[in-house]
Amino acid sequence: MDCDKCGKPAKVHLTQLVGGQVKKVALCNECAAQSGVTDPTGFALADMLLGDGTVGKTPSVLPPKPSVSKGRSCPECGFTLEDLKRIRRFGCGNCYVAFRDEVNDMIRGMHKGATHCGKVPDGLMEMRQRKLRLTELRERLDHAISAENYEEAAGLRDEIRQIEVALEETEP
Repeated sequence: MDCDKCGKPAKVHLTQLVGGQVKKVALCNECAAQSGVTDPTGFALADMLLGDGTVGKTPSVLPPKPSVSKGRSCPECGFTLEDLKRIRRFGCGNCYVAFRDEVNDMIRGMHKGATHCGKVPDGLMEMRQRKLRLTELRERLDHAISAENYEEAAGLRDEIRQIEVALEETEP
């Protein structure tokens, strides 16, 4: 695929929902750098696509001015929750802390939970949980032995053996 700006081979592919529609842009490394895609302070594909005539120009790295609102605001930059919903960007890094609860609610509304756990095949996840359980049981066994609680240690030893056998059967 070629760069949408200059026609060179594209190395950066961006996809974003803009106005309810999926928009895709392919850029070469130079055009991506000129557009601010690699800028850690922020980049919005919507700005580039819908833009204000800045296509092909470096976008401003300064956050937009916050609106005048009586709602709760970030103590660092003055952004409000309404600004976040309107602009879809935070004003500064402190906004994540200032609006933590609201952002967590938004994330829970979009995803199953607020914690990212990635994608793991079911069999691998089960094996991982068994290994974690095995580590926990071995630690408990060490404590039981050091406390001379041999009855509990025997039970833990048996459970450890069961998990080890199950792991041997499932591992390739």
